[in-house]
Amino acid sequence: MDLVDSHCHLDAAEFDPDRAAVVARARAAGVRRLVVPAVTAASWPKLRQVCAQAPGLFPAYGLHPVFLDQHQPAHLDELEAWIERERPCAIGECGLDFFMPELDPAQQALYFQAQLRLALKYGLPLIIHARRAVDAVIAAIRRIGGSSGLRGVVHSFSGSPEQARRLWDLGFMIGLGGPLTHERAQRLRRLVAGMPLEWLLLETDAPDQPDAAIRGQRNEPARLGVVLETVAGLRGQDPAEVARATTANAERLFGLAPPQ
Repeated sequence: MDLVDSHCHLDAAEFDPDRAAVVARARAAGVRRLVVPAVTAASWPKLRQVCAQAPGLFPAYGLHPVFLDQHQPAHLDELEAWIERERPCAIGECGLDFFMPELDPAQQALYFQAQLRLALKYGLPLIIHARRAVDAVIAAIRRIGGSSGLRGVVHSFSGSPEQARRLWDLGFMIGLGGPLTHERAQRLRRLVAGMPLEWLLLETDAPDQPDAAIRGQRNEPARLGVVLETVAGLRGQDPAEVARATTANAERLFGLAPPQ
């Protein structure tokens, strides 16, 4: 099995004690490539160092809306410099979060729209966080991107089937992970059962969003197989077929090099 974890925060402090073992377990489970998105400017140097420690780790650089109080307008200029120098596989994690009332929507929009423009300028895909904000994300993509071909993934998608279709029409995939494995996620499970496989990416969001079998524990990329089995079961497909398709999707979107 050759799987891609399209969203894993391998640089998080939770992995500091055993990061090499986490990567080894992922590889043993067939997860041979990981996309590792950033959350703040301060995190970029560590993320770069972590991804340099083993093959198959692909950094993305961005400014996450949940960490709004740590961002400064100057970080957008720094982000462009990092993009030009480091040539990441994507811009992100960026986006909008309307779940947390303390996060100012106007300030979030400022950083998100600037990152959309950078993606347009450099021809890079986006890794987008959209919590209770899918419609606003779609509107921003349309406003900034127009017909110019922005592309990317809305990770940990939790919207409606209609919102998913609007994203696909704009060239955006949806990323799904641990939440899908919980039986209460019926709307999400129905979406996965019938959606076009060409628009799906698998993810863990580790160390967060553990699957149902490890609720409350630290998540890690080796658990991606549980997500795969859930998707395959819901669709009535061979897991190997789903693995091939979702891996090809990740390779196409992020331009990933072959596994070593």
